[in-house]
Amino acid sequence: MNKYFIYVFSPLFYLSVALSGSLFTSTGEWYKNLIKPSYTPPGSVIGTVWTVIYILTAISLIIFINNAKNTKRFRLVISLYIVNGIVNAAWSYIFFTKHLLGPAVIDAGLIWITLLFMILFVWSVSRPAGILLVPYIGWVSFATYLTYVIYRMN
Repeated sequence: MNKYFIYVFSPLFYLSVALSGSLFTSTGEWYKNLIKPSYTPPGSVIGTVWTVIYILTAISLIIFINNAKNTKRFRLVISLYIVNGIVNAAWSYIFFTKHLLGPAVIDAGLIWITLLFMILFVWSVSRPAGILLVPYIGWVSFATYLTYVIYRMN
């Protein structure tokens, strides 16, 4: 794989994940009328956190690719990054566009599971790449719990 492609693909992939998720995200009347716990962060905080997470994840992917080209799990891990990005963007569609709170909890769980496997496989190749994913799993853990609580409250 061309090293220049790596430095273009990874940021563009996560930019596309962020943009596709943001296309579906709307805090219109439906969202405003949901019963939410008091610890629900404001949209500006959520957007900032996701921006940082996408940047860290893109860097993690670049580090992984540069260190794992000839490993047995290379394609598996790349597939996990891609699947994780897809289910991540899908969450916004499921939650904000379709207003399906139960399936959004399931999707959040899928994000968490794919991320856990990403961390485990990446860590064995590059600890720095794995460490860059730790804030992501922390945030997704909180976001999954928050989605569940909103589902239960509504």
